[in-house]
This record gives sequence, structure tokens and C-alpha cells, in this order.
Amino acid sequence: MFDGLFQPMHLLVIFGIALLVFGPKKLPELGKGIGEGIRGFKAAMKAGEDKPANSVSGAVSYDSPGKE
Repeated sequence: MFDGLFQPMHLLVIFGIALLVFGPKKLPELGKGIGEGIRGFKAAMKAGEDKPANSVSGAVSYDSPGKE
């Protein structure tokens, strides 16, 4: 279905449309913003992997400390 979606000619067309829409002065800023967003997303994903999956903040324990 999406075979060859990101071929070089397709990427050139996408880049050309982005150049027309945003202009040559805004493209570096746009690329920088996207790069920072991707880095932030990766950092958040990595931080999420470091935490245990079953950890819930503020969890209440229902065990009675005095009963055996």
C-alpha cells in the first residue's frame, strides 16, 4: 500500500511544498523545532523505560500493618 512512499522524488516534492508554504527564512527554525521535539520525545520515552511499569504514584496499600 505505502510501498516506496519516501522515494527521493517524493521527498523533493515535499521539501518544495514546505519551501513555498513556510518560506526560506522559516525552514531552519522549523527544522530546529522538529529536531528538539524529537529529542524531547526520545528523552521522555527513555525516562519512561527507567521507571517500573507497575509503579503508580500515590498508590495506597490496603494491607493492615497489625494483622498477620
